[in-house]
Amino acid sequence: MKNLFFILISLVGSLAVHAQHNNELFTKIHALDSTLFTAFNTCDIETFKSMFATDLEFYHDKGGLTGYEHTVNAIKGNCERKLGLVRTLVPGSMEVYPIGDYGAVQIASHQFCHVENGKNDCGIFKFIHVWKNDKGTWKISRVISYDH
Repeated sequence: MKNLFFILISLVGSLAVHAQHNNELFTKIHALDSTLFTAFNTCDIETFKSMFATDLEFYHDKGGLTGYEHTVNAIKGNCERKLGLVRTLVPGSMEVYPIGDYGAVQIASHQFCHVENGKNDCGIFKFIHVWKNDKGTWKISRVISYDH
């Protein structure tokens, strides 16, 4: 009987995640994530900047709390140094939940890779983005980047 209980719990959880991936909010945040990191990967600084609220709070488990200017300058610096840093969303890792009339929270893992000493150097890390919807304009207002 215990096994049946665990099978049912797993099935319900699986269906909830599947349903979440088919909803409009999930689709919207997935598209925004794609736009953000296409800009990141191609050093499109103007598009990248436009995706963040100017009152951004960025919490990093190693670097502490920073804001909008630091985030934009860090990406500019990476591009100027031609690090070739590429970010990819880990397939199947993204969860999206509404936040009342504010926007949404995105929880996922992503992989960052760059070539170092002739070899691909990659790491997978976790993140949380809080997206603010201001009359149809979505921007990230809070970031928590962890598990580095």
